[in-house]
Amino acid sequence: MESLPLVLLHGAVGSKSQFTPLIPLLESHFHLMTLDFEGHGRADLTDRPFKIEHFAENVLKLDRLEKFDVLGYSMGGYVALYLALNYPERVGRVFTLATKLDWTPATAEKEIKLLDADKIAQKIPHYAQTLRETHRDWRWVLEKTRDLLIGLGQQNLLTPDGLAQITQPVRIALGDRDSMVSLEETIVAYRALQLGELQILPATPHLLDKISPSLLADAIIHFFTRGSQV
Repeated sequence: MESLPLVLLHGAVGSKSQFTPLIPLLESHFHLMTLDFEGHGRADLTDRPFKIEHFAENVLKLDRLEKFDVLGYSMGGYVALYLALNYPERVGRVFTLATKLDWTPATAEKEIKLLDADKIAQKIPHYAQTLRETHRDWRWVLEKTRDLLIGLGQQNLLTPDGLAQITQPVRIALGDRDSMVSLEETIVAYRALQLGELQILPATPHLLDKISPSLLADAIIHFFTRGSQV
């Protein structure tokens, strides 16, 4: 059976350019599709707040896309699981990497402290420059993302009970050196899934640009190309 298109979903305050090192390793195996979520990268700015629901809409509106597999990094993995839960007829398999799923007011408060534009500009100027080059308005993106995370802290859209309703095969991958996503919350998600798999990547941190492209590509190819398609 012909494989489904594989849609790559980027992380918070990121863009589709995050996948640039990975694409050459995957393109001979899949029909790849990428996008910038609204307000990110080269996508148009939006009057709407950043919401997982809106990012899911961005995916569903891609041209000539009926049913698809999804690879989601960090927040992109959250969007991927949201799609699988709410649009099961559109989604085949899901691979998430470094996706935070334990959202409470306390965890959201911790995460938004990392999104202070003034502190980033002062203390991590090279990162500020990367954000400046990536987005049309990087400070605006950070502010919108802060509001998104606060909203997730108030209402987690992917509770264990919700994850248990996902019927598609899902692989949850986490780096063993990820300081932003805990092994404990990842295991909770894995155990909730009906057809879940857990993969721990060795010597792997959270940031995608610090992850071995070949290590990640091997895991992705193995998951999506084995056995029969959903």
